[in-house]
Order: sequence, then C-alpha cells, then structure tokens
Amino acid sequence: MPNDKKPEAEADGLIEGRNAVIEALRAGTAIDKIYLAKGDADKTLGHIASTARAAGVVVVEADRRKLDFMSRTKAHQGVIALSAVREYATVEDILAAARDKGEPPLLVVCDEISDPHNLGAIIRTAECAGAHGVVIPKRRSAGLTAIVGKTSAGAASWLPVARVANLPAALKDLQKRGVWIFGTAADGGKSLYDADLKGPAAIVIGSEGDGMGRLVRESCDFLVSIPLKGRIQSLNASNAAAVLLYEAVRQRK
Repeated sequence: MPNDKKPEAEADGLIEGRNAVIEALRAGTAIDKIYLAKGDADKTLGHIASTARAAGVVVVEADRRKLDFMSRTKAHQGVIALSAVREYATVEDILAAARDKGEPPLLVVCDEISDPHNLGAIIRTAECAGAHGVVIPKRRSAGLTAIVGKTSAGAASWLPVARVANLPAALKDLQKRGVWIFGTAADGGKSLYDADLKGPAAIVIGSEGDGMGRLVRESCDFLVSIPLKGRIQSLNASNAAAVLLYEAVRQRK
C-alpha cells in the first residue's frame, strides 16, 4: 500500500498545491499564512497572492528548498498554506469581551513570539488566568496554526486572538482607550510586585531572543521586571507571561 502523506499534512494544518490553496481561499477557510516559492512569478501564483492579500492573509516569499522541507506531500507546486485553527479576532472584540463581563480589560501582547510552542503556552495560560485576549503582530510571529492550537490544549479555540499590522500603533490605540501598557524587561524600573495591575492592563511579552523591540518598548507606560534570585537571569517567554498574569489575578481578587 502506498504511503499517503496527505492526512498527516492536513493534521498539521498544511494545504499544499495550487488548486487546494485556491479552493481553500474560495471557501473562506481560515488561513494563517501562505508561502510562495521565490522566483516563481506565473499567473496562477500571482492570482493566489492577490486573493490572499485581499483577504488579509499574510503572504511570504520563501526559497523553494524551504517549501520542500515543509511539504509532506512532496507535490506543493510552489505554494503551501498554513490553516488557522480559528478566525482571528480584533482588538475591539477583546475589549468588548471585557465589557460584557464587567471587568477591566486584561490583555497579553506578544512581540514577535516566533516559537509556536511558546505562543500556544501563552494562550493557554492567558485563558486559564481569565485574560480577555491575546494580541500578536502579522509579521515575524507565530500564528494560530495547528501546532499552536495543540500546544494551547484547546485554549486557542476559546480565547480571542487579534493580529495587527503595526504593534506600536495598536498599543497607542489601547492607551487612548484607557489601557495601561506594562512591558516586561530585565532592566525594568519597577518590580512586578510594585506594579498596579488591577485596572485596564496590557502585558507585553518580548521575543524569545531579543525581548521587546525598540518601538514597542517606547510605547509602554511602565517597564516591569520579574525578581530573579538564581544564576540564570531570564525566564522563558511563556513562563514570564504566566508570572505576570497570575500576579494580575492575585491583585484583582
């Protein structure tokens, strides 16, 4: 019996091949990102790219070797789409969820968290802690892929996740709506335990390697640090999110 890789690919959220991706776009399937082979500029791939961008889907040009590595069917025809486990929400949806519950908004903002396992763990913790939603950037970030859905233990199906084109602009908009922005930084001027997280708050978690970007950092109202007593002077991004979220939970009791 031939070794059919298609079910395995579908389980990982991969949609491979031109017709399959076109049909997914036509059907309104939630798609996180589409990879197109760099240098393959024919009419069909151009149609896929323009249709995807019109639908707000991120389109990335990638070396064909990367597509070959990603492919399970080995018949990707220059295009692979990653399906999303659900539709993305908007920041307004998240704020509305807080209003509906009669609670001050509590959001987690992920600045370029590229590891899907970290993002899934953050979404899981945010849902468990009663946060109202997670915000991620469109570029240079993991999205709501099958791996993120699995790592979140199903939380990604319940907690609204918004994806924005410009993270600093989204933070400025939150500030205009009365939300205080708390950035996590090792050199933060305020200890986490001195921060007031009882009111409307957005907790910003920086990337695994470099922390928050400069513009995101400058958009924060406060920079807070987590007290570290050991020899290692940093926490995994998802662990840092858990510490801050549950300090907010403690304060809001």
